[in-house]
Amino acid sequence: MCAAMSMALARPAAAQTNCTANANAAVECFVGNAVSTNLTKPRYGMSLAQFKTYGVAVSQILQTHHTYLVLTGLASAIADAMPPTNADGSANQSAQDIAVSQIVDAATTAKFTPTPSGASAQDLQWFTLDLVNAMNDNDGVMQMLTPGVGLRVLDSYVVTATSGGSVNWTNADSKIDTAIQNLITSGLLKVPAEMTLAEVQTFANSIARAIYAYKVATNRTAL
Repeated sequence: MCAAMSMALARPAAAQTNCTANANAAVECFVGNAVSTNLTKPRYGMSLAQFKTYGVAVSQILQTHHTYLVLTGLASAIADAMPPTNADGSANQSAQDIAVSQIVDAATTAKFTPTPSGASAQDLQWFTLDLVNAMNDNDGVMQMLTPGVGLRVLDSYVVTATSGGSVNWTNADSKIDTAIQNLITSGLLKVPAEMTLAEVQTFANSIARAIYAYKVATNRTAL
């Protein structure tokens, strides 16, 4: 099997498939050649075939302005406010990865992030993980730009609703809902046409829970 795959990768792209058949075929050829020349490699446990399919999904995400914009914004906020480290500075990549998955899932559920044709919710998570991993190494730029301020604001409501290590979620959710309503009323927050106020509030509450789970995993008291 390995020998057959090596031979396939060694063949020119045109011999592997018709790279000019359509846009997806072109992307698959690009991904295959990138792997064969060590420019990149499959990740998240993907086979080469799955990685090619993911490459097609990424191309669809990049062509869907709304989705690409939202995921980039979420990635920068997470890289800033929820780094892959514990409170003591030791590495904890899994805590950040789980936070990414939970937050992107919340955005998808709230219809804040449309899933493009040819992509899946899992592809959106993987794409955001790729962005966050790239942004993690930022030489302090993220702290200067503070794209994670929104996450820190949500966390402030979780902190004030926490007593003895336990969160009063009824209290936290109520304060977050009121804050969202006030931001909308004052014109500081615009609700997308395809979303309702309740969906925005549910989205914010879901992010608050992802933040709390991240803090527990990293032993942080606040973002």
